[in-house]
Amino acid sequence: MTQPIRPVARLGLVVSAATALALVGTGSAQAGPAACDNRVNNTHAKLAECVTLAGVQEHLAAFQSIADANGGNRASGTTGFDASRDYVVSKLKAAGYSPQVQDFTFRTFTETAPTTLERVSPEPAGPIETNVMSYSGSGDVTADVTALPGPDVDETPGCEASDFDGFTAGNIALISRGACAFGLKAANAEAAGAAGVVIYNNADGVLNGTLGDDFTGEIPVTSVTKAVGQELAAVEGLVLSFTAQTVREEKTTYNITAETKGGDANHVVMVGAHLDSVPEGPGINDNGSGSASILEVAEGMAKVKPVNKVRFAWWGAEEAGLVGSYHYVDSLTEEQHAQIALYLNFDMVGSPNPVNFIYDGDDSDDVGEGPGPEGSAQIEKAFESFYDSRGVPFKGTDFDGRSDYGPFIETGIPSGGLFTGAEGIKTPEEAAIFGGEAGVAYDKCYHAACDDLSNINTTALDVNSDAIAYATLQFAMNSSSITGQPGKGNFRTPGEGGHGHGNKAAA
Repeated sequence: MTQPIRPVARLGLVVSAATALALVGTGSAQAGPAACDNRVNNTHAKLAECVTLAGVQEHLAAFQSIADANGGNRASGTTGFDASRDYVVSKLKAAGYSPQVQDFTFRTFTETAPTTLERVSPEPAGPIETNVMSYSGSGDVTADVTALPGPDVDETPGCEASDFDGFTAGNIALISRGACAFGLKAANAEAAGAAGVVIYNNADGVLNGTLGDDFTGEIPVTSVTKAVGQELAAVEGLVLSFTAQTVREEKTTYNITAETKGGDANHVVMVGAHLDSVPEGPGINDNGSGSASILEVAEGMAKVKPVNKVRFAWWGAEEAGLVGSYHYVDSLTEEQHAQIALYLNFDMVGSPNPVNFIYDGDDSDDVGEGPGPEGSAQIEKAFESFYDSRGVPFKGTDFDGRSDYGPFIETGIPSGGLFTGAEGIKTPEEAAIFGGEAGVAYDKCYHAACDDLSNINTTALDVNSDAIAYATLQFAMNSSSITGQPGKGNFRTPGEGGHGHGNKAAA
């Protein structure tokens, strides 16, 4: 049962870009760089000393410099991503790993002119703020609007072809977010004859979504906020004007993997983060923060001899619809798939207005999707144990399919990880517990040009990089709670000792 908690440690202020760059040169207060380079970090305490905020920020500064030199972004299919790949590979080689680079093709998406949405009648209200869905087709449409029933009437709006029974061909479809992929909603609408689609959010905040690189529809698809969508849905005789100019191209991009030399290859602990940004910005929080953190952990664990083999992964084309991680999982043989004991995912772990979210492996929050595959609950408990040991609050978050754990949980691999929030709005209750500003997005620069070095909460990044180190080493040494495979006796099973949900915020 979820229990309310008192506010404990509040998360710190956002650091400036100048401060972040200055901090890059500082070493750990406990162990100097030379000590970390030459010792085996085979305990939680040793590894925590060598996984430092300054070390993570050094990688973030490199990602920022790469974006600055390559048109302001690190998107898959661009020179910015390729330079990011080369940086990660070089750091892994220097640490003693033998990284593998897996290439694959995907479709890129470019918006060649700003998308516009305007209310024409009744009572024209002028332009409406909108964000085109990635992989939208192009179009210039002025048409009547058909609003599908919202989630209060239909729990799966637009997810079934039958939702469009009686739809007037040539109209614009207005659909709520929720229950299935944006691409499926748009494809169903196009099959029913829609000339365009407007999808509105089902939570407060802007909606920046993707239809997925496999979306082949030709109609334009854009998004609006929940408030705007509900307002439009209530208007009788609504006519909208809608323009989008987009280009979709086939390109090559890459996944990177690197694994420990030692450890049982039949019990692989995978640790992943996506390396690509969106084309709109450098992607320092999304997802430089996760990529830099696991790179710092990989460097810190380079000399560790684990019980279970650890495989680190940096995914390409996540922003195109998890393309890289799906390609990787699909490429595994049955034997290789069976060897993966669990998967840990880290996507946005330094949001400027953060909440410490842990993926809800046991569905104890009873929100949205159900639990993860068997073993996911134990992963959640490991992170809870870490936060409890630091006196840091945390909260569950749903496996909503928006990050690279998706293909792993779909194929039955126990999964978990951390997330500090994207475009969602921080509630007053969350602000009381975690600090920060209520009524403001967890990351106001999500998928925007301002997702740069100034867009990081260093306190969140510091504690979460330590949490990543803790969980990675814990399962590297003892996965018995998930696999039954005996582990090192001095690494107790995560969740033992009654930590439970001690610092879990009320849902």
